[in-house]
Amino acid sequence: LGFKSFVEPTELLIEPGLTGVVGPNGCGKSNLVEALRWVMGESSYKAMRASGMDDVIFQGSGNRPARNMAEVSLAVDNRDRSAPVAFNGDDEIEITRRIEREAGSAYRINGRDVRARDVQLLFADASTGAHSPAIVGQGKIGELIAAKPVDRRALLEEAAGISGLHGRRHEAELRLRAAEQNLGRVNDVIAEIDQQVDALKRQARQATRYRNLSAEIRKGEATVLHLRWRMATAAFAEAERHLAEAIAAATARGEEQAHAARVQAEAGAVLPALREAAARAGAVLQRLKLAGESLDAEEKRVQARIAELDRRLVQLADDIAREEKMIADNAAIVARLEDESRGLSEAAAGAESQTAEAAMRRQEAEAALAASEAALAELTREHATLAAHRQQNERAAAEAEARGKRLTVELDAVRAELATLAAAADIAATTEAARATMHSASAGHERHDAETALADRRLMAAREDAGRAGTLKNDAQRALERMETEALTLRAVLAADHDGRTPVIDSISVDQGYESAL
Repeated sequence: LGFKSFVEPTELLIEPGLTGVVGPNGCGKSNLVEALRWVMGESSYKAMRASGMDDVIFQGSGNRPARNMAEVSLAVDNRDRSAPVAFNGDDEIEITRRIEREAGSAYRINGRDVRARDVQLLFADASTGAHSPAIVGQGKIGELIAAKPVDRRALLEEAAGISGLHGRRHEAELRLRAAEQNLGRVNDVIAEIDQQVDALKRQARQATRYRNLSAEIRKGEATVLHLRWRMATAAFAEAERHLAEAIAAATARGEEQAHAARVQAEAGAVLPALREAAARAGAVLQRLKLAGESLDAEEKRVQARIAELDRRLVQLADDIAREEKMIADNAAIVARLEDESRGLSEAAAGAESQTAEAAMRRQEAEAALAASEAALAELTREHATLAAHRQQNERAAAEAEARGKRLTVELDAVRAELATLAAAADIAATTEAARATMHSASAGHERHDAETALADRRLMAAREDAGRAGTLKNDAQRALERMETEALTLRAVLAADHDGRTPVIDSISVDQGYESAL
């Protein structure tokens, strides 16, 4: 049905004996033979004279549409029960092959799906098949006559009825070779599994040791953190106590400061009248102090400059002595070189190379002497310059000393005038008493300010200690919470059921100090 040119269902009866198909060219004789070979398990589309196995389906014509499937069924008489055991239960065996476009072929024997290999073996046991010499097509007789002995083997095996056994032996050999390959792979897998078992045993021992050590480490860490927490708690309590003491001290210092402020206010009431008289004398005294300080500073600078110039003179004297010594040494070297040159000239008049070397050494010595003389001249000029500077500084010092004497005379006159004013005025005693009271109040105020500042610093230190203690307490609490969370997690992990498998974490080791990172 639908096979090549047979679009309608067509039946062909093959009776006992020799069956031949006769007809004109193009009537479909070869299509009938190909249909028999196709249902017997032919797998080559070239043997079907097609470019693909889907080409065996009816392609359509001017009057008929193309089909989507083709089917060929072959009914075999099995009343003598010569079929294989699997299909030997019926008097008639129906073999069917069906193909659909782009879906491939399907085989059925008596309505049961089978493989193509089963169909091929069925016909091979019956000494026939898709490639059987019993199916004679165009040119088949000539091929049999011209065939080589090796090619005639299939004909003889089919005549002897052993073509099915030959196919089964080939299939059995393939299976045996595949079984040998599988056995080799199984041996390799067993060896690899043995190695893995040994490695797993070592890992199990390591995991056990790691679990024990981890338990001890966690216990030690928990103890250390608990001790740190207790120390932080004690430090926090101590900081709170210091804070309370600092607050009490600050309160007392505040009261003392208020009392000192009242005393200062009382003294300040009589202070303006005295300040005006003291301001005038203070202005004169301040001018004199500034003049004296400037003179002292000028004198110190002059003395420092003189000392520096003295050091430079000593250094220059040393440099001049060293240079003179170098000049003497160079003169001695020049004299020695001249003697050596004369001796060499007399001893080896023909040694031009030695003469040239001596001349070179002499030139080097003369160059060194010239450099030393230049350095000496430079030092001499510098010495002269420093001497001029020293004379100038000495003149400036003399002028400063004269100016200091004049200012001293003026200072004595001002002091005498102040003494006269102090003796003539009775208000001086009152001024001094008020000034003493003011100084006492100022001193008390300054003392209270210092004590208040000290108390403030202690308060700030206590607050900082309290802050640090709070930070330590918070850190300890966070560490404790983290350890409790870790303990709960580890307890859940250790208590979990892993279906007999070892958790991965039990196979991991870590160096000391990297536990938190892990």
